Amino acid sequence: MKKMNQHLIALDLDGTLLTDAKVINEKTKNTVKSAMEQGHIVVIATGRPHRASIDFYHDLGLETPMVNFNGALIHHPKDQRWDAVHSPLGIRTAHKIIHTCQELGVKNILAEVMDEVYLDQYDEEIMSIFHTENNTITVGRLQANLKEDPTSILIHPEEEKIKQLRAQLDEHASLIDHRKWGAPWHVIEIVRAGMNKAVGLDKIARYFHIPKDRVIAFGDEDNDFEMIEYAGVGVAMGNAINELKDIANHVTHTNEQNGIGEFLNDYLKINQRAI
Repeated sequence: MKKMNQHLIALDLDGTLLTDAKVINEKTKNTVKSAMEQGHIVVIATGRPHRASIDFYHDLGLETPMVNFNGALIHHPKDQRWDAVHSPLGIRTAHKIIHTCQELGVKNILAEVMDEVYLDQYDEEIMSIFHTENNTITVGRLQANLKEDPTSILIHPEEEKIKQLRAQLDEHASLIDHRKWGAPWHVIEIVRAGMNKAVGLDKIARYFHIPKDRVIAFGDEDNDFEMIEYAGVGVAMGNAINELKDIANHVTHTNEQNGIGEFLNDYLKINQRAI
């Protein structure tokens, strides 16, 4: 492929690359692989931690850097020499946030230090959502157990308390960024201020010498805003929140309708292989 035609394609996972059943549509997978065979570069950019993303990375046969924790971790799963960046929250800030949440009364709080998980209260449902089965998990009072700067904090509030909680979190706006997950999980995700997927995507685009006008990014939620704005070709899924559709350059089909594959076939003229 001529270098001038090479694109960097960034894929969010939940609600974007993944169907509602949390798998990759076969048509989407084939089109993405065809794009890679034609010389395009594909990366995953997700709010998920490494452990909950790596199976999809392998499923697509990727050999590229990955953006996890909404940009708080930018690393290369297959190249330890790559210039990884880990930008955790300060431990003092983390404890202030935990205190705020507990004063309000939330269902649970989970803190992550890379792939180590700290859960305030035992909860099998949360443990299954956050893919903690085979990883180090410490259950018990976070104030006592969390001693390192966390990569992210996940809060599981009562649905009716979300608005109040986010208003209180805004008081820490100079130190943290907070985002809400889409339904059905009403989870608030907190990372260090200034961390977002665009930070990771910019680092990767510079590494591969890809200009913004040849960066294609797909997303569906409010943690995709910066990435969609950063990309020369920002694409909102058909199932995306309206605010994201409003700022995107394009809107494609939903995650259930091969939205990524349909757009790439159309935009990059990729002839999908027979399934």
